[in-house]
Amino acid sequence: MNADGSNQINLTNNGLNDLRAAWSPDGTKIAFIRLFSSTDRDIYVMNPDGSNQTRLTDDGFQNEYPTWSPDGSKIAFASDRDTSFNVHEIYVMNADGTNVVRLTNASGSDENPNWSPDGSKIAFTAVRDGNREIYVMSADGTNQARLTNHSGLDFWPSWSPDGTKIVFGSDRDGGDIYVINSDGSNLTNITNRHAGGGAPDWEP
Repeated sequence: MNADGSNQINLTNNGLNDLRAAWSPDGTKIAFIRLFSSTDRDIYVMNPDGSNQTRLTDDGFQNEYPTWSPDGSKIAFASDRDTSFNVHEIYVMNADGTNVVRLTNASGSDENPNWSPDGSKIAFTAVRDGNREIYVMSADGTNQARLTNHSGLDFWPSWSPDGTKIVFGSDRDGGDIYVINSDGSNLTNITNRHAGGGAPDWEP
């Protein structure tokens, strides 16, 4: 639809649930997931008018949270293909679905990958110590570091356009939106409503 809500166009219409649409950086493609069942979710890409819908994953597992690299050449995503049902790890593949590489290998579930603006790092949500926290790693999976440490649940990290900060949702203190420096310092509650934290994103 247009930015004012007008001219809404249905791009997919197949009787299934299509979710989590993500624009490619150059605006020529949209990635999304299609739910075939609770255990079978696959990543597709299509043109902005809904044409040329192409399936990138087809393995019978949960493939979720597609996010484009800043140069549009790769898509990071989460999948339970090598673990157990609903326990995800972070993967990256070429934008055409080739060359899938596993980036994380942890005891808990890793989800919600989000590329830094320069493409050098990926922030993500992880459940590794019995709680959902925000982590960051290099784009090749090395240098994994934990940014938050709280009994509440932290989720959906998103980098600021200059790459210095990460915004995320949390259910701590009843739920709010927080911002943290990309090195884990200077945690700030920016909503202070204590009424639920969602999936925040930055204005470009």
